[in-house]
Amino acid sequence: MRRAGTVHVVGAGLAGLSAAVRLAAAGVPVALCESAGQAGGRCRSYHDARLGCEIDNGNHLVLSGNRSALGYLRLVGAEDALVAQPAARFPFVDLGSGARWSVAMNDGPVPFWLARASTRVPGTRPADYAALLRLARASVHATVADVLRPGGPLWRGFVEPMCVAVMNAPPARASARLLWAALAETFLRGGRFARPMLAPRGLGSAFVEPALAFLRGRGAELRFNTGLRGLETAGGQVTALAFADARVALGPADRVILALPPARLAPLLPGLRLPGEGGAILNAHFRLAPGVAAGLAPILGVLSANVQWVFTRGDIVSITISAAEESPLMAAPEHDALPTLWDEARRALGLPATCAPEAARIVKEKRATADQSPEGAAARPAARTPLANLFLAGDAIDTGLPATIEAAIRSGETAARLAAAPVRELEATHD
Repeated sequence: MRRAGTVHVVGAGLAGLSAAVRLAAAGVPVALCESAGQAGGRCRSYHDARLGCEIDNGNHLVLSGNRSALGYLRLVGAEDALVAQPAARFPFVDLGSGARWSVAMNDGPVPFWLARASTRVPGTRPADYAALLRLARASVHATVADVLRPGGPLWRGFVEPMCVAVMNAPPARASARLLWAALAETFLRGGRFARPMLAPRGLGSAFVEPALAFLRGRGAELRFNTGLRGLETAGGQVTALAFADARVALGPADRVILALPPARLAPLLPGLRLPGEGGAILNAHFRLAPGVAAGLAPILGVLSANVQWVFTRGDIVSITISAAEESPLMAAPEHDALPTLWDEARRALGLPATCAPEAARIVKEKRATADQSPEGAAARPAARTPLANLFLAGDAIDTGLPATIEAAIRSGETAARLAAAPVRELEATHD
């Protein structure tokens, strides 16, 4: 990478952390600032007083084919913080019919699992899955529903739930190109690349705390409760950063990476085309009596219910509803929504009617992701900007992937690489 000169990374979510640790690992001086009092952004853990334990603010799933996420963990010494499941097996239950099944993939690239009725979606034939390949040829304007015919057991039992989970948007709105990119790196490469990677000690212990320790150990400057108010520019470059409590002048060798969501980028870079707001996500967490959750599936897909996915970790059962702006429970009072959500989760897990949680909490993310429609994907900005020393990172930047942990971390890698380039190389790209 390059010689002296500080890279100022604004935003300590996963994109900002990814950029910062890549730069620090290469010996580049890093100053990381964050407007909140803690790092992690939408991927963090915290102690919840009502539940009496630490929870993740959302249920995020990493797969064994997410090379950037796993590379990040190796870099910060946290490769053991995620535990791979023994196989790429995704259990489902339909609360309407009571049917239970699993999509269980073999490890190799040839999908032998399709030959067995017991490992594919009930009612599907092996040939049905070839339809997924149509996503590879999708127009940039096409939604998932435009490319894959709605209806039928494969749609209901796999395509729709996976699309909503990955894209945080229903198939009628979700970009076919973005979904294809995610599938091509994971499911379509075989089970070895599609195993769920779970964080038994929480997302913070996996992605955030090791990264902060890594940065501190390499002398990075970390500042929290420090929000960026504006950029000063001259001569096609950023010349100073205006914070609420200070002005930081930039030297000729300094760089800036803005690792911020679109709503925060817009006032800093007027005129920059950005995707609009996307879907909401509703999560609920239920603490069970010790031992009750032992042996339950760590991840379970749910059909014919408000609940879409159930996650179990220790004594905590968590549920997720993606694209939750369409759910009536998003606007319902917590005391009305929790009984409905617990009843569905309990039935999905096969727990008796007498089983009740000791404590429960709903966590809502009204702007969980940027718009992931074809229009939203087209509005994503590149990592480079017209300002020669300014770069962008975040899961709403154009990585070609949906807004996921993998996209956030990969965007940070790209921004770090650009920010570490020599001055003459940067100038050449803007001639």
